[in-house]
Amino acid sequence: MKAPRIAVLGAGSWGTTVGAIASRSSPTIVWARDPSAAREIAECRTNERYLPGASLPRGLRATSDLAEAVERADVLVAGVPSQGLRSVLRNVAPILRPWVPVVSLVKGLERGTHKTMTQVVAEELPGHPAGALSGPNIAKEVASGMAAAATLAMPDQGLAAQLADLFRTDKFRIYSSNDVVGVEMAGACKNVYAIAVGMADGAQAGANTKAMVMTRSGREMARLGEALGGRRETFAGLAGMGDLIVTCTSPHSRNRHVGEGLGQGRALADVLAGMSQVAEGVTTTPVVVELAEQVGICVPIAREVLGVVEQGRTVKDAYRGLLRSAPGHETEGDGW
Repeated sequence: MKAPRIAVLGAGSWGTTVGAIASRSSPTIVWARDPSAAREIAECRTNERYLPGASLPRGLRATSDLAEAVERADVLVAGVPSQGLRSVLRNVAPILRPWVPVVSLVKGLERGTHKTMTQVVAEELPGHPAGALSGPNIAKEVASGMAAAATLAMPDQGLAAQLADLFRTDKFRIYSSNDVVGVEMAGACKNVYAIAVGMADGAQAGANTKAMVMTRSGREMARLGEALGGRRETFAGLAGMGDLIVTCTSPHSRNRHVGEGLGQGRALADVLAGMSQVAEGVTTTPVVVELAEQVGICVPIAREVLGVVEQGRTVKDAYRGLLRSAPGHETEGDGW
């Protein structure tokens, strides 16, 4: 059978990495907003801004022309930041052929609408089946050939399994699922909690504190995800606890880096100014808190992160606020 043509929207570290993986078995093209980035990928086989030192496969094409990227695509992969996805998809809509499945790599929620990325896809590309690829995936490590795994969720389990084959390699294991809500909510929420854990690192709060916050964060995001329709087991899997662990501990994690800077007493604007990529947790935090209020779920850790990110509270204030609350039942209690 003819290999499906894959178009990847976004030439950041993860979009480029997934494109590189897919290009080894299917014709793949990456769309970069910046023409110079597209030329670098196409001509030099590198993406030094986002994947310094990585050598990209010759089969990976790149363009800054959106129509060229998507007009013949059989599978569309979305890898642009959450707050810009809708505008890109509106430009894609008149070009993309009908019924082409869309796989989101984006671990965030749209501010203002509280939508997940597949919900944005459903609104802007109606009729296109949409799902998400998520897991403990630091792009630099995957691109260098280190072993990793992820979950690909689509509403149709059979389609999820078929699409998983496009991205699976002997070192990148892809598991399939039909819990799209769970996979997306886990991917978005863990960025918020990575900021919280990074704050502990920056404030030198110690390993015990860090483990406490990670564990309770896992419980908090699972309760919210279940309330929104996700399945509990998803939050204990690769897209949930797996991604939370790597995002809270890796020195390459952008969201942990933001928290660490805040814990050191730096202003958020200064931390973000020194970064070349988006930290999705910053814009996702208020959305998580607002969603939790809508469904009646207590999210004290996310609320304290919001206080630091948007309301002028210090990291010490945030941790004092958490520790002042009385602990209840570990698995059935509502609070921190």
